[in-house]
Amino acid sequence: MYDVDLHTHSRFFHSFAGQPTAFDKVGFQLNVAVARARDLDGIAVTNHDYFTSFGVDTSGIEIIPGVEISTDEGHLLVVGPDPPARTQPGKLSPEDTVELANRRDCATVMAHPFRSGTVKDADISVDAVEVNGKHPQTAELVEELARDRQLPIVGGSDAHFAFEIGRVITELDANELTPESVVNAIEDGRTDFQRVRRFPDQFTQILYGAVHKFRNMKNSTAQKSG
Repeated sequence: MYDVDLHTHSRFFHSFAGQPTAFDKVGFQLNVAVARARDLDGIAVTNHDYFTSFGVDTSGIEIIPGVEISTDEGHLLVVGPDPPARTQPGKLSPEDTVELANRRDCATVMAHPFRSGTVKDADISVDAVEVNGKHPQTAELVEELARDRQLPIVGGSDAHFAFEIGRVITELDANELTPESVVNAIEDGRTDFQRVRRFPDQFTQILYGAVHKFRNMKNSTAQKSG
């Protein structure tokens, strides 16, 4: 059994969408250090619409390649041995994304299905649904969605700051930890999720709520003015 955070980001901001920045390597190294301190076996790097291999020593922390693709209906995680290096935000449909993942021997995960977008309603054959570290209170809704679709559940922190690593993790039943074994475990339903509560979490939940409320207000204002 392996403990893996299947949803992490190497930077805390969303500017320069779809491309790496100079900060990414620093953020990645911080994430690895925290993952090691919290006794995780691996993390998936799932930046928005791009994948970068950093080529640094991770000292036993297995790195699962991945990308969080911004489809035209919401976000999907693509994890496995060969994720796309770059995708254009909002250009791929959920159906296109699943086909892309299948061609590259990757698994497709419905990320934070109850945050925004309509991807949870799309008629697509994803491999799993996610309990997200930013919205762990939706776990019961995710479990209901997983039952309805007969899908396994995985967990990921959705960390943009290193201290968030491991808030929600995936427990993988596998004999070894590799990108290929992660895909196989997800596809076979040999996964579960675990939420890990730590001191700062109650404050970050309040912060996330305020941030997303502000974003929704900003988007609503922009749509009205447009």
